[in-house]
Amino acid sequence: MACSVADSGFLFLASKQRPIHSTRITQVASSGAGTYCLKWESLPQIRSKQKSCLISLRKTNVVRAVAVPIAPSSLDSAEDRKRLSEMYGFRQIGEPLPDKVTMKDITETLPKKVFEIDNGKALKSVLISATSYTLGLFMIAKAPWYLLPLAWAWTGTAVTGFFVIGHDCAHKSFSKNKLLEDIIGTLAFLPLIYPYEPWRFKHDRHHAKTNMLHEDTAWQPVWKEEFDSVPALRKAIIFGYGPFRPWMSIAHWWLCHFNLKKFRPNEINRVKISLGCVFAFMAIGWPLIIWKTGIIGWIKFWLMPWLGYHFWMSTFTMVHHTAPHIPFKNSDEWNAAQAQLNGTVHCDYPSWIEVLCHDINVHIPHHISPRIPSYNLRAAHQSLQQNWGKYLNEASWNWRLMKTILTICHVYDKEQNYVPFDEVVPEEAQPITFLKKVMPDYA
Repeated sequence: MACSVADSGFLFLASKQRPIHSTRITQVASSGAGTYCLKWESLPQIRSKQKSCLISLRKTNVVRAVAVPIAPSSLDSAEDRKRLSEMYGFRQIGEPLPDKVTMKDITETLPKKVFEIDNGKALKSVLISATSYTLGLFMIAKAPWYLLPLAWAWTGTAVTGFFVIGHDCAHKSFSKNKLLEDIIGTLAFLPLIYPYEPWRFKHDRHHAKTNMLHEDTAWQPVWKEEFDSVPALRKAIIFGYGPFRPWMSIAHWWLCHFNLKKFRPNEINRVKISLGCVFAFMAIGWPLIIWKTGIIGWIKFWLMPWLGYHFWMSTFTMVHHTAPHIPFKNSDEWNAAQAQLNGTVHCDYPSWIEVLCHDINVHIPHHISPRIPSYNLRAAHQSLQQNWGKYLNEASWNWRLMKTILTICHVYDKEQNYVPFDEVVPEEAQPITFLKKVMPDYA
């Protein structure tokens, strides 16, 4: 903000507006005659050059101007929600859910049939994943080099279906036989080198504490204090929350699921069993792949599809819970119904991705009740649209949505929710400015 005081007693204020958030400017003028306070609120959320505003003060000698960032425009306004939807790449941004609404209120509106486990449908999902994954491996084996990226994309998406099957098993929504669920869940996670029980324990906490500061085990914003305290790692953090974010689940996988110190004493034995299964698969499966196909074959048949899986793992997770208007809150302010219904995003993807990934992107009902099997999520979402539709955040995957997340949703701020890196450390945020230049803005 630039300020100047003229001899005539006029104050000129020039404010460079942010492209996304409103700005509240509080100006305090002190003089022998008293103190005057002037406020501008809810400035338009548009890009503009610096504008000069003329304010007349009768008696002014000293001026102190303070710019205080505030949250995005009020979501109470339908006009603001529509404008933010277009700006962020959403189809709809839901209006705030009233404080009095509870999770029980929402759950009771769902049809009982969406909670029913159907072993036939569960088996069908296994057959879809096994068939599509086998087809993917065949495509990799037969495809010329220039078609390999397509084969890897298909196979990585297909193996993501195995993750969704294990995901249902972890939530006890796959089969009525709980021992069978644990066995299938463990086997489904093995090609991904993912330990089933450690992931299950962490994921349960994500559901219990969705978008709760410090407690949510999925995505968390960057903390300004931590960011400032590790200057040597700043560039890595900026890349991790910017260009590399679609693969950041790899870091989460490694840091959160193999360290026994991160688990409660009553969880350790089950964690050790899962880790033993994963290490056995690596010790047997990887040498077999290398023996049959060589190191290049290991890269072609395992590593590249695995990277494709992590692309979807990262992308799904950040799209489900990350947007400039979706807040993270401290435990004393957190509201379960608001976080699960109002703070979770439904996103439509191309139909082949939906089929191979068993509708995991129909995510709001899954957060209302993890007991809903993946094959019933669409019916549950239709019910939520009928009863709670005006509160839902919905989108169809598009470049503007991804660009918003990758270039804005970085450092935690209580008032704005997020502050982008290029505002916090503009001299170090070249990866973010690069994304802003090169990423498409189609919605």
